[in-house]
Amino acid sequence: MILTARVTDELANMRLDDAAKGLFPQLSKGEIRRVIDLGGCAVNQVMVRVASKQLRQGDEIIIGVMEPERFVDFKIATDTLLFEDKNYLALCKPDGINSQRTPYQLKGTAEYAVAEYLKASGSSEPARVIHRLDRGTSGVMFFPKNKPAATWISDQLKNSAVEKVYWAIVSDVPDDGSWQVDAPIGKLNKFRYGVMMPGKPSITDFKVLATGRGAVLIEARPQTGRTHQIRVHLAHSNLPILGDNPYGGAPAERMMLHCRSMAFRDKSGRLVTAIAEPGESFIRIMQERSLAFPEG
Repeated sequence: MILTARVTDELANMRLDDAAKGLFPQLSKGEIRRVIDLGGCAVNQVMVRVASKQLRQGDEIIIGVMEPERFVDFKIATDTLLFEDKNYLALCKPDGINSQRTPYQLKGTAEYAVAEYLKASGSSEPARVIHRLDRGTSGVMFFPKNKPAATWISDQLKNSAVEKVYWAIVSDVPDDGSWQVDAPIGKLNKFRYGVMMPGKPSITDFKVLATGRGAVLIEARPQTGRTHQIRVHLAHSNLPILGDNPYGGAPAERMMLHCRSMAFRDKSGRLVTAIAEPGESFIRIMQERSLAFPEG
C-alpha cells in the first residue's frame, strides 16, 4: 500500500514521524518508524531514513507500507558469498528477497546487504545493481565493486557475453530433450510479460536434466536478457514453472526457478564465475518428486 500526502501549514517544522502520523492517522507511530527504518519513506521523491528530519510546508511524503510478515532480513555471510575479488562479488540471493530497493523497502534487499558488506569492508562505493533476479527466484547475483567494473560487466550483459544457467522445475514432460525458443517478448500489463508482436527479440535454450514423478528439471540458458524471459518462454512452451502462478504454474511453496551459475571474462580476459547451490525448498521439491541432482 502506497500512501501520499503533502505537509500542511499546521504540520510544518515537525519531525518526519510526527508529521506522518498527522497525515496518516491509520498508522501508528511505531509502524511509521518501521517504514522509515526499512527505507519505505520518501520526502520529495528522495528516500529518507531519519525519523527526526524536519519538514517544510508543501513537502510531499510517500509511505510504502509492507506487511510485517513479508520482511526477511538478509545479510551476506560465508554461505551466501560465492565469489569476491577487487572488482566483483557474487552472492546467492535466497527466494523471497528483492534484488533491489522497492517503494516499500531498502533494508532486507540484496542491494542493501551488499551496501552494508562494502561499508564493513572499508569501501565507500555504493551497491550497483546491474542485473536482477525476481523476488521468487534464487541464485547467483553479481555486483561490481567500482565504477569501471560496473561499466565492463554492464557492457558484457548488454552484448550477451555473460553465460547464465538456470534450473527450473516444471510439471509436464517436454516433447524433446532439448529445444530453443526464439520468440519476442513484450509487456502485457504492469506485472506480466508475454510472447507478442511487436516485442523485443528473445532467445532461450532449454534442456531436460532429470525426469521424476510428475516433475521435470529443466536447464535454461537465456541468450538475451528480457524481463521474465525464462518464465515466459517456458509458459509459451506449455511448461509453466512450478509455483509461478502468474504464468500458469501449478501451486508450490515458492517459484521453482534458480540461477545456477554466471560466468564472464573480466577486462584482463580472466574467467570470472560463480555457482550457487539451490536452497532447501528447491532441493526438497526435487527429492519429493524423485528428481536426480545433476552431476557436474
